[in-house]
Amino acid sequence: MKAKHAATTLLIGLGAATTTSTASAELLWQGFSLTYLNGNHYEVGDKERQVITVEHSSRHHWGDTFFFMDRLQSDDGTTQNYAEFSPRLSLGGVTDSDLSFGPVKDVLLASTWESGENFDNLLYGIGFALDVPGFNYVNLNVYKAANDVSEDDEQLTLTWGLPFKLGSADFLYDGFLDWSSASATNAAEMNWTSQLKWNVGKHLALKSPLYLGLEYAHWNNKFGIKGVDERNPALLLKWHF
Repeated sequence: MKAKHAATTLLIGLGAATTTSTASAELLWQGFSLTYLNGNHYEVGDKERQVITVEHSSRHHWGDTFFFMDRLQSDDGTTQNYAEFSPRLSLGGVTDSDLSFGPVKDVLLASTWESGENFDNLLYGIGFALDVPGFNYVNLNVYKAANDVSEDDEQLTLTWGLPFKLGSADFLYDGFLDWSSASATNAAEMNWTSQLKWNVGKHLALKSPLYLGLEYAHWNNKFGIKGVDERNPALLLKWHF
């Protein structure tokens, strides 16, 4: 309970920062997107699902935020909702200091709220913004997880975005890798989910990217269930607006 209280306090504090006016928070950029996925190799529940995802990300001088919500529609009619909110506080930004060293551009306080149908998990820890040539971003977060319905554990999260061109076509390879430690109730799990996307919107004279591509989920011990391994390719359509 102490861990969850600490995580809640950190999340509330970082979340409060996101409501600061842009005059004092200096919004550097923000983006919204809507994604449609269709896959038929899901594990745990119905294998065939369609997923609609709403995402918002932003960066300020004090840090960054990321939010998404999934609406999952199974082939058998079952629906589920899942959301995450991840604010990070830049220690370099709030102290007006250069904390860079080696490949590290900045050090941040990191937190994530995970909310599903019957649980709410709170993660808190430290994050690093990395400078990797060719990538739009590479972020690494190390968390302590205060879980709602399972024993607490630790999690490492890596996210990246790599743009590249083939001729006149623009592509983006991005995604995340989550690794969680084992606990008394859960096996250690690893979820490597990435998306390879072609910006078809460029060829339709759209101002914002419209991506067509493929998402692939490589998930060992899904939801901490030992031996439940998901290998799931899904068709993807993603519109930024």
